[in-house]
Amino acid sequence: MYYEKDVARGVEGTFMWLMEEVGELSSALRGNDRENLAEEFADVIAWLATIANVAQIDLNAALVAKYGHGCPGCHRLVCECPDSEKP
Repeated sequence: MYYEKDVARGVEGTFMWLMEEVGELSSALRGNDRENLAEEFADVIAWLATIANVAQIDLNAALVAKYGHGCPGCHRLVCECPDSEKP
């Protein structure tokens, strides 16, 4: 939708927009406005996908490669890694 603008802004500039949206999501998580929360989740996903596009990364392929067969740590569909580990 905004590819031309995103490429002109570059990865670094687009990353700054993502960080702003993450901050807005953080605020929304502390509130009780479900509609706003849903909008902020959507914004974060959109900006993340935008950065991937600008960086020429196929986000879907990256997700499938890393998580398509389960947890990268324990390799199960429902993670059984110890809480002390970051899955």
